[in-house]
Amino acid sequence: MSISLDNVLDINPELEVEKICTEIRNLLRSKLKKRGLVIAISGGVDSGVCAALCVKALGKNKVFGLLLPETDSSSESLTRGKALAEHLGIEYAIEDIAPALEAIQCYSWRDRAIKNVFPEYDGTWKNKITIAGGQEGKFNHFNLVVQTPQGEVKEKRMDLKEYLQIVAATNYKQRIRKTIEYFHADRLNYAVIGTPNRLEFDQGFFVKNGDGSADIKPIAHLYKTQVYTLAKYLEIPDEIATAKPTTDTYSMDQGQDEFYFALSYDKMDIALWAYNHGVASSALAEYFNISTEHAEYIYTDIKSKRLTTHYLHAKPYLIEDEVMQELDKTVQES
Repeated sequence: MSISLDNVLDINPELEVEKICTEIRNLLRSKLKKRGLVIAISGGVDSGVCAALCVKALGKNKVFGLLLPETDSSSESLTRGKALAEHLGIEYAIEDIAPALEAIQCYSWRDRAIKNVFPEYDGTWKNKITIAGGQEGKFNHFNLVVQTPQGEVKEKRMDLKEYLQIVAATNYKQRIRKTIEYFHADRLNYAVIGTPNRLEFDQGFFVKNGDGSADIKPIAHLYKTQVYTLAKYLEIPDEIATAKPTTDTYSMDQGQDEFYFALSYDKMDIALWAYNHGVASSALAEYFNISTEHAEYIYTDIKSKRLTTHYLHAKPYLIEDEVMQELDKTVQES
């Protein structure tokens, strides 16, 4: 029996925006006891929608924006981020985090790992990581892609040691950014907004204690497709409302699909929705016009990412739960 997945991600944007804004106000008042919101603006659609929702919920005078570029950031990110902040009329600051990253050896740790893969690498080449294998039923593995100043592109599969070192080094970027966000949140007595959509939140596409850290995550229940719907409804600038998802972490252009998901966001949204709603792999295969075996691999990859990244969602484990139980009891009684 065939199934249509054409409209499963349709939402009423007006009702959705009202629901989110109401909940933001309730959380600030009843749970967080904060005066406003801090949000880091990347120039992408997720942070753009979150910033617009914050303004709609509280007004522009209670939202503070941060633009946090570094050496590998695309110049478009800063341009679009400024355009959004000015479009929304919020106060914002630009803080270049490159000197801090240089001081804690983010770039040098990364470059040493790259040099292990490409001995001729001299630190000036552009680079990125790509993913392969999972959607074909194999174990995910990662390739390192580099581009020389002359434009020659080279690619090699990485050993685990080099992969982990590059990722650990680049994770500094998200963690430094979050440190700055919380500085301003403390300074203003504001709460910090997190910007992952449902696809990123579900599949663990974030850095623990980096972009995964926040007080409110307004769009973590929304598929990426639905975030684009809200972007149009909220009338954020077109260059942001239609921006292609990127990591903006490596110096070479890199889509989220080639680094992590291996499917474009629109297909990954459908696949995740189908998996969440018990749609048979055969029905997904028919909709995507692929083999049932391939669809089963996609489902397996979704489950695998949930299992391997569950640690990112976990709270710190306590040896005795009584400590937290007493704290929770006091909050519940107040």
